[in-house]
Amino acid sequence: MADKRDCYEILGVDKNATEDEIKKAYRKKAKQYHPDLNPGDKEAEAKFKEANEAYEILSNPDKKAKYDRFGYAGVDPSYGAGQGGGGFSGGGFGGMDFDLGDIFSSFFGGGFGGSQRVNPNAPQRGSDIQVGVTISFEEAAKGCKRTLDIQRIEVCDECSGSGAAKGTTTQTCPDCNGRGQVSTQQRTPFGIIQSTKACPRCGGKGTIIPTPCNKCKGKGRIRRPVKVDVNIPAGIDDGQVFSMRGQGNRGINGGPAGDLRVGVNVRPHPFFERDGYNVWCEVTISFAQAALGDELLVPTLDGKVKYSIPPGTQPGDVFKLRDRGIPNVNGRGRGDQLVKIVVDIPRKLTQRQKELIKELNNELGGKSPFSANNTPGENDDKKGFFGKKKK
Repeated sequence: MADKRDCYEILGVDKNATEDEIKKAYRKKAKQYHPDLNPGDKEAEAKFKEANEAYEILSNPDKKAKYDRFGYAGVDPSYGAGQGGGGFSGGGFGGMDFDLGDIFSSFFGGGFGGSQRVNPNAPQRGSDIQVGVTISFEEAAKGCKRTLDIQRIEVCDECSGSGAAKGTTTQTCPDCNGRGQVSTQQRTPFGIIQSTKACPRCGGKGTIIPTPCNKCKGKGRIRRPVKVDVNIPAGIDDGQVFSMRGQGNRGINGGPAGDLRVGVNVRPHPFFERDGYNVWCEVTISFAQAALGDELLVPTLDGKVKYSIPPGTQPGDVFKLRDRGIPNVNGRGRGDQLVKIVVDIPRKLTQRQKELIKELNNELGGKSPFSANNTPGENDDKKGFFGKKKK
């Protein structure tokens, strides 16, 4: 990875840039090098991909922190667990997982009198795994498939979960005779108090492992990398999380597996802005197109479509393309695309062009009633090209 450029250099921001500044810088680069604007340009395509990768790292607080400390080595999937194509900025998941059963056991393994003790031999549900994935605007709108690389706790395939080495078996704990509990007596001023607690030798299981499995060290479970195919639903939004049942860490003592919770990051698009299930975009036209009307090719999520704007279209007018927006993530309908018109006013004109515009203005009614060159009352009721009086 030594040949890769620095992420901050790629987006043109410094290390103290805010999340909003990083997002704006990415949108600028993405628009500059977008394949639609640079057809057939391999260099632009490479820079577009480079900007995507840089944004994927810097937009995620966890990945950004690792990158700031270790460079690309900190975000390379071979260096950490649960990379899965991108981190989840909203929750800081970063692929970490923990076993709730182990936590509760540490608190309640030896409750007073044994009444609150968790049975270590009872089936326990596996813990959830939380990972993140970064996708494009179009992938979020239409849905996509991804294969995530995660670290998951699995049943040890060497000992089939028993924890004992091959050719050996577990044995009854000699300290508790298989009961999993031991009784103790304590003399106090109030008399002798007898209490029961989990057997410290077997941990309350009632059995011990004389020869532990070399692979899992007697735990019966191991953490190993696995690949999980994920269907990301169409219409999902940035920051949303969905679950895959039974794809988390495997349970204990035959308990059910936990879930895989996938947090979604959506890269901003250089043209489109999402508003609920609607999509906004701006289309720039010339003054002549606005005045005379024209048939435009408008970019949408489904490709370019033809749309006819009427004569006299004004700057800021908004047109609706029905059912061209984001599909509802629950499968009920689809939003619209809203197209805002921007009229490109030329900044530099030749003398001939100026004369033509003045001539047009006179044809349309002369000066604006707001012109400083007007004499009082002049053109009060006339409608000019540069302004009009409302009655």
